[in-house]
Amino acid sequence: MRLMVTGGAGYIGSVVAALLVEAGHDVTVLDDLSTGHADAVPDGARFVEGSITEAGDLLKEGFDGVLHFAAKSLVGESVDRPGLYWSHNLGGTLALLEAMRRAGVGRIVFSSTAATYGEPESTPIPETAPTRPTNPYGASKLAVDTALSAFAGLYGLAAVSMRYFNVAGAYGRFRERHAAETHLIPNILKVALGERESISVFGTDYPTADGTCVRDYVHVTDLARAHLLALDACAAGTHTVYNLGNGAGFSVREVIDVCREVTGHEIPVEVGPRRPGDPAVLVASSEKIQRELGWKPDHTSLHTIVRDAWTALRS
Repeated sequence: MRLMVTGGAGYIGSVVAALLVEAGHDVTVLDDLSTGHADAVPDGARFVEGSITEAGDLLKEGFDGVLHFAAKSLVGESVDRPGLYWSHNLGGTLALLEAMRRAGVGRIVFSSTAATYGEPESTPIPETAPTRPTNPYGASKLAVDTALSAFAGLYGLAAVSMRYFNVAGAYGRFRERHAAETHLIPNILKVALGERESISVFGTDYPTADGTCVRDYVHVTDLARAHLLALDACAAGTHTVYNLGNGAGFSVREVIDVCREVTGHEIPVEVGPRRPGDPAVLVASSEKIQRELGWKPDHTSLHTIVRDAWTALRS
């Protein structure tokens, strides 16, 4: 198939683009490089530098589908600059959907987020859980999901939204690289590299086994494979939502201990108070995608996830 990957110079988008190229697809990456990196575009993919609002002319060339990763994704920034998130995440995606409609491109796989659920009533979190985002980032992504349902009903669009939790690990040279890093594993590894003095732990009095928050970590390669399955499973006139996760949660202390083991570094810790709104446990239920598409994570070991991230970081 001839496919466009928006945000394909970013972390997850680059891994998906790489797997698509390896599978024999004709891949065009569209990325404005505001957070992505040109050298993350895989060999064999065509690269066009530009915004998703400029996708119309490209789509006229004739594409079979779009995998959409281009988004602003920092929760804190979304609270400080909500207009940026609404205009980019929702406004940009609406422009993309209109361009797809005009060009007759009828298939899209969208990179959504578990932030659409907000603070869940229970875990593991199924797709039927109430969606109550607590920040503009999650709200803007949920609004896109709503738009996808509308385009599917009105225009016969085949759409799948993938909601995921904490993505980590690496696929060869394709790794996490953020100017403002907010994710736990890369920040811990920065301590091992000597780029940070310590890692902060926010709260040690949660109702968990060791008192720290528990989160679901899914390997980026497993996540990318799910997008390829979703691309094949898209059905005209339907919008389907799938959660993606490891199926198990790991506490902050567990993640730090595994990073110490993998890197051989001490990793000093600074303990602080809880952050407002941090749930004790966030774990995904991936039963639906396993049942319907046959997907299951192959890299479930936290050791493997951290090892792959560490190897790529030092390469």
